[in-house]
Parts: sequence; structure tokens; C-alpha cells
Amino acid sequence: MSTTTPIFSKEDNLKFFRTLNKRVNDYFKENKIDKTGNWKLHLKTIVMFGLFLTPYFFLLAMDMPFWVYLLLNVVIGIGMAGVGMNVMHDGNHGAYSNKSWVNKLMGGSIYILAGNVYNWQVQHNVLHHTYTNIIGHDEDLEAGRILRFSKTAKWYSHHRFQHYYSVFLYGLLTFNWAITTDFLQMKRYLKRKLSYGEAKSPAFQWTTLIITKTIYFSVWLVLPMVLGITWWKVLLGFVVMHYTAGLILSVVFQLAHVVEDTVNPLPDENGEIENTWAIHQLFTTANFAPKNWIVNYYTGGLNHQIEHHIFPNISHVHYNKIAEIVKQTAAECNLPYHEFRTTRSAIASHFKHLRELGRKPQLA
Repeated sequence: MSTTTPIFSKEDNLKFFRTLNKRVNDYFKENKIDKTGNWKLHLKTIVMFGLFLTPYFFLLAMDMPFWVYLLLNVVIGIGMAGVGMNVMHDGNHGAYSNKSWVNKLMGGSIYILAGNVYNWQVQHNVLHHTYTNIIGHDEDLEAGRILRFSKTAKWYSHHRFQHYYSVFLYGLLTFNWAITTDFLQMKRYLKRKLSYGEAKSPAFQWTTLIITKTIYFSVWLVLPMVLGITWWKVLLGFVVMHYTAGLILSVVFQLAHVVEDTVNPLPDENGEIENTWAIHQLFTTANFAPKNWIVNYYTGGLNHQIEHHIFPNISHVHYNKIAEIVKQTAAECNLPYHEFRTTRSAIASHFKHLRELGRKPQLA
């Protein structure tokens, strides 16, 4: 993964996005369809929530063998990731519906996924989408000393093995959300006065966080114990659920941004990057398995990250259609369009890249 990108003229920068934006807008006008979600997304919402919540109610209502109990928690984790990628994600981008209250409702589903709307919108909508793959700004690339996701990150000797141990850490993503990350992020973001949309007072944000966390732990930990499930089974099931969801979500993200072909551009002395935002997205983002129906359906179109990053306010149910427009326009402008034909090839690229980043840097 390089830290430099070819520099395009101001005219080329403007030509690409103007042409692409017109073509995409024309597609929706000519087909007389909205850019937001449709019946396909509404049906998928029912499917994903069913996958997420149905096993939970079975756990509460029935006595079952231990292996069945664990298996159902795995299914809950799969549903948890599915709701996050398909429903919550579109909602918090304002892409689920043309009605703001529906977007807020669907975006608010993050509260039953152990997250927080304010934190997620700042980290994802503001920092990740604005400063994609820029170290020091895009927090999705920050893993402390544990993992090294770029050549500019400090190298430690244990990074030599990160392509082996990283996958085991990926499963901790949502578990960390639930326990520590939301509290640390809120403190950091409020201190920096970051917001997405209308800014709410710190008191409101902290109150919301505490209330929603209390409800969350009551639903997933306290209630099962009250209804008679042994405490250690509840805790183990909670960890299994989160580990499953965290592993899925982490891998999907890594395949889009931490692979061999994407780059980590460095800002100049003024803190600016050379190319415009839209072209920047092409250099820092990759698609995977675009023709795989199951991957497209389950990941909420997040395997079409290029389309999502350039048009975050368009629902993922349209990505398959506009992908060809984006790909063609990029080719006409001699711009990259990083794409892995299969999920397997993207996974191989990710771990190969981790191995390269884990090698001790050579002194200049």
C-alpha cells in the first residue's frame, strides 16, 4: 500500500465527478426511481431483524442442549452484523428512506447492536468518509500497537506475526463497542466538538449513551438471567454473539480499504491532499465479489465500497446498477477502479498486505 497517488489536474478532477454525477442522476431520472431504499430493502429489513431476534426469543423461551444454545448465538451474531450492514448503515447515511424520521428510526437500530448513533456518525460519516485511509484522521485504521495498517505506522517486532493473529482480534470489534469504545469515543469527540448534522449538548449525548447502554445490557444479559439461564451461559453466549458479528464486520471493512492496491495518501504541509475527494475515494477503496448475489445481499452492498464512498446517500440496493456507470467513467478518465472478482481473492490480498506491513522497515 503506497503513500503517494498520481496527481490529476484540477480540470480532470472536476471532469470526473461532474460526468459521473450527471450519469448517475440521469439513471435515476430515466428509470423514475428514488435514490433511497425500496421494497427490496424493506423486505430485507424484516429478514435481517428476523435472523437477529428470532433466535434470541427461542433462547429465552426454551430449554435446549448447550451446543444448540451456542449455535443460536452464532446465528444472532450473523443477524446482528446483517442489521448493521443493511439497515443501520443506510439509515445513518440518510439513504434508507426519503423520510428523515424513518432514517433516524433505522439508524437508531445501532442501539440494540451495542453502538451509539453520535459516535458512529462522527467516526464513519465524518472521519472515515471524509478522510478515507488517511492515517491520523481515519480512525478505522487505528489499532494502537497491536496491528500495523500502513507503512507510516510505527513498527513493532510482534507485527511480523500480525497476518496470523489479526483475524482473532477482529472478532472483538462490537464487544469493544459495548464495553469501552463508545465511552472513549464520546469523550474524545465531544472534546473536539465534532458532530454530524445538528449538534446536541454533551449532557444530552452522555445521558443518551448511559440510558441506551443500560437498556442494552438489561436486554442481553440481565433478562436472560432473570428468566433462568445460568449466568455463565449468558456471558458465554454474549461473547459468542459479539465475536461472530465483530469478525464479519471487521473482515468486510478490511477487504475494502486494507488491501494491496489501495493507498494511504499523506497530506501536504497544509494538511491537504492533492486530488479531490471523489478521485481520492477511487485510490483508497476497493470492491470485492461484485457478481456474487449472496455477498451483495448480506453485506448490504458494502462489497461495492467504491460506489458507497462516492455516493453515500444512495441506498445500497442500487449499487449493482450504478457500479457499471462508475467503472466506465473511471476508465474514460484513466482513473483506477480496484475490484476483486471474489471474496477469497480479496481476503488473500488483505492478509498478504498485512504480512508485508509486518516486515521490519528497511532503514533509508
